[in-house]
Amino acid sequence: MPKILMIFAALFFMTVSPQAADRAGGTSMPQFRYDDGRAALFVDGQPFLMLCAQTNNSSNYPAALDSVWEMVDRLGANTLQIPVAWEQVEPVEGQYDFSFVDMLVEQARERGVRFVPLWFGAFKNTSPSYSPAWVKLDNERFPRMVRPDGDNHYALSPHTPELLEVEKKAFIAFMQHLKKVDPQHTVIMVQVENEVGVYGLVRDHSTYATSLFERDIPASLAEAMNVEEGSWQRAFGEDADEYFTAYGFARYTGELAEAGRAVYDLPMYTNAALRHPTAPAKPGQYATGGPTFNVLDIWKAGAPAIDMLSPDIYLPGSEDYSNVLDQYQRTDNALFVSETGANSSYPRYFFEVIGRGAVGFSPFGIDDDAYKGIPRDVPGYEHDAIEEFAKNYRLLGDAAGEWARLGYENGIWGAGRPDDNSDRLLDLGQWQGEISFDEWPFGYRAWSAPDAEGLKDPDDFPNAGVIVAKMDDDRYLVTGRNARIEFTADEDDQPGRKAIIVSADEVMYENGAWVFQRRWNGDQTDYGLNFTDLQKIFIVTLGSYEARNESRSLPKSY
Repeated sequence: MPKILMIFAALFFMTVSPQAADRAGGTSMPQFRYDDGRAALFVDGQPFLMLCAQTNNSSNYPAALDSVWEMVDRLGANTLQIPVAWEQVEPVEGQYDFSFVDMLVEQARERGVRFVPLWFGAFKNTSPSYSPAWVKLDNERFPRMVRPDGDNHYALSPHTPELLEVEKKAFIAFMQHLKKVDPQHTVIMVQVENEVGVYGLVRDHSTYATSLFERDIPASLAEAMNVEEGSWQRAFGEDADEYFTAYGFARYTGELAEAGRAVYDLPMYTNAALRHPTAPAKPGQYATGGPTFNVLDIWKAGAPAIDMLSPDIYLPGSEDYSNVLDQYQRTDNALFVSETGANSSYPRYFFEVIGRGAVGFSPFGIDDDAYKGIPRDVPGYEHDAIEEFAKNYRLLGDAAGEWARLGYENGIWGAGRPDDNSDRLLDLGQWQGEISFDEWPFGYRAWSAPDAEGLKDPDDFPNAGVIVAKMDDDRYLVTGRNARIEFTADEDDQPGRKAIIVSADEVMYENGAWVFQRRWNGDQTDYGLNFTDLQKIFIVTLGSYEARNESRSLPKSY
């Protein structure tokens, strides 16, 4: 190469940012990035939105995979969450079998689907059920938590050093294997453990755990929680037992993640079995010590190698669901609904979750009825609403990453149908978006009696909502289902002005770009944008005009 070209090449590589290099076709490790209170998961250097499908717990064997992939395709998911159990990869201590992992990586790559393994280790729904037999049957090496009366509880103790060491070896071997077989990053993230904590007990009363409880709290925890150093009791009073247990589980899970990331630095999260967001509950009545909303700061201090603490939401009511999202959406915690119910109560929350800038959404147990705990023909059991989730996923489809990019760079908002069908208001900055449900196609429900012909029955359209992403100050990307959005000018930003839709262009995403289809106007925009069950996306340009002009006189020729 001529010397002058070598100089130009050197200057180019010195000045090109990592993001520009990613866009040019290079690969990079999946990672979380935060900016101005917003978060995004970057995969291959670009924002990635996980439209997830999570299998049933015991679908982690080859015989189940045909059903799994069938439902992933039907759902239109771009990411599969599926367990990898400690008992299956290390059935004999020190002897590893990653053949199922190899099969998953190969099949996911063939289908162009990303993969998030759920590491079911010492704690799965607080139980050791997925740990190897040589662990869960050896109470001397791996003791269980102890009740105040001295009896053994069902859950393994997170304070046991040997338990942590043997699981850490297995987890390190797993991460080393992923690094070896998946340089393409088909695996984009790892869940560490599953719904840790303990039911029916607040803390471990074994001699060893009690000796730890009677020591001073770690200085780093005192600083993080802004309390004086001293004993757990002195620092946290009546919360001492629960906080001690939470810190124990956080340290255990966090040390696993730290050890795994030291060999292969994939993003990692752990999921939470919820404490009810508003109803009173005593420790021991929920998964105590897990990442419930009241101990998130303890977990953040105790497990810094964990990127996200993610809620598993099985509360069908809209107020409860929204409260949980409020609790887990933090500037230091990217929002990811790592599990949610799969019946017809839950698809509407897709709009709410994605509209908060979440990195992903995941209905649970999507694969074949043969692997479900409750078969289809049990009276009172509602079958999964797979098609409704699929409709929502198709709205974003191949453009999911573009929605994620806009949300991360500019802002994103959304609203799903609330239980009372009331209107929702989105604050878009200098504009506002009012979301309403069950409207006439051409008119307002308030114009006629509730039984007027043409009005929608909300029971027929439970899956309803709108998502809005900002493209620039006056242009927004908008989509939805069974809902209406109307735009108004914000009084503080634009006093005395009225909003108008300058244009509403229906678009499709093709080959990485938005392609114009047609412009909507007249009947289609007179009452805002009405979204039906059809798949529609719009680029909406907004403008405004003076609301009043009293001082202006009429022309003389009038």
